[in-house]
Formats: sequence, structure tokens, C-alpha cells
Amino acid sequence: MSQRPFIIGITGGSGSGKTTFIKHLRDRFSEDEVCIISQDDYYKPRENQEVDAFGVKNFDLPKSIDKKAFLKDIKRLIRGEVVQRREYTFNNPEKQARLLAFRPAPVLVIEGLFVLHYKKIRKRLDLKIYFHAKDNLKLIRRIRRDRIERNYPLDDVLYRYQHHVLPTYEKYIKPYKEEADLIINNNAHFKMALNVLTGFLRNYLEHEPFVLPEKPGDALEWA
Repeated sequence: MSQRPFIIGITGGSGSGKTTFIKHLRDRFSEDEVCIISQDDYYKPRENQEVDAFGVKNFDLPKSIDKKAFLKDIKRLIRGEVVQRREYTFNNPEKQARLLAFRPAPVLVIEGLFVLHYKKIRKRLDLKIYFHAKDNLKLIRRIRRDRIERNYPLDDVLYRYQHHVLPTYEKYIKPYKEEADLIINNNAHFKMALNVLTGFLRNYLEHEPFVLPEKPGDALEWA
């Protein structure tokens, strides 16, 4: 019986479909089976974000994330502790931030742009999943998401995509595509990929009994 969860990392460019895929995956499993934690809830405060040459804050850099807190909470989950984190609302004043609770489970899914870039996370992943989509589709999806969910002006969305999102994708995300165990092409849909991963996890949960440590911290340490 294992006291260490099976750890999955999911990454890909902005607009590739990671978040939507995660939502569908979450609907197929209970909190006792799969825990999902996202890098998106670990952005540093707006005032701590780097400013580009034109005075625009860049939220699309590895340093935009509170990596220390992100790693700390991942380690706590692996040790069997419950983690609470205030939801990040992407500076949208119309959205009320929720208090999120992440509970230890046999399967831990870590999602985010820099999941493979962060070496301490990458080297501990049991399964690396990379989401791919055509650039024009990613831009369309980004526009729809940022205009509707995050209340960003269109000019701002386009500027950030050209000057922040694309350079970050080329430098910090795309190079790790070659290290992925599974590449999901999401130009049209990810239905079959979702079914494949669901079947794999069902089989894993059935044949790999998982026991939480009696005391938080008794599980194998994640260095």
C-alpha cells in the first residue's frame, strides 16, 4: 500500500485547453480519489509583478508565481495535510474569491504553465501531459476567456498575447514538449484523451491501494 500519491503534471500554452480539461476530469472523480491543484491560484500580488518596457505588468513569467508557496503546498498534500488557499480572481473586481480546500488523495494533479519548467516539480512527476493547439485557436480562446471571465479590454488582451504570452510560450513551455509522456492535440476536442486518462486512473485506483499517513508528515518526504 502506498502513502505517496501518483503525481500528474499538466501543462501547455495559454488557450490550449488545460483548464477546461481539468474541469471535466474533476467531474469524473471524487475528492477522495483525485486532488487537483493549479498554479493559477499562486500568482503574486499585482504590485509585485514585473513591468515591461511599456509599463505593462507581465503576469506571464515564471517569477509571476509564488513558486515557494506552490511547492510548499504540494509537499503538504503529499505528506497527507489539507491545504487551504484563497482563489486568485485575476484582478476581476466582479468576481468574489473563494477559499479553496485541497485534500490529500491517491492521485495528485498539478496544473499550470510552468509545471514542467519548475525542476523540483518536473523531476517528481509520474506522468507528464502536454496540451497542444494551433496558435490561432489559442488566441481566439484567450480572447474569449479574458474578455468574459476576467473582464480585460480587447486591446489589453491582444497586447499581452503578443508581448507576454507568446514569448513566454516559446521560452518556458514549448521546449518541454519533448519531455512529455502524453501529448494531447486539442485543436478540435479532447474527448478521447479524457476517456483514456479516466480509464487509466480508474485502473490505477482499483489496483494501487492508498493509505493516508496516520499523522501528517509520515508520508515519504518530497525533497
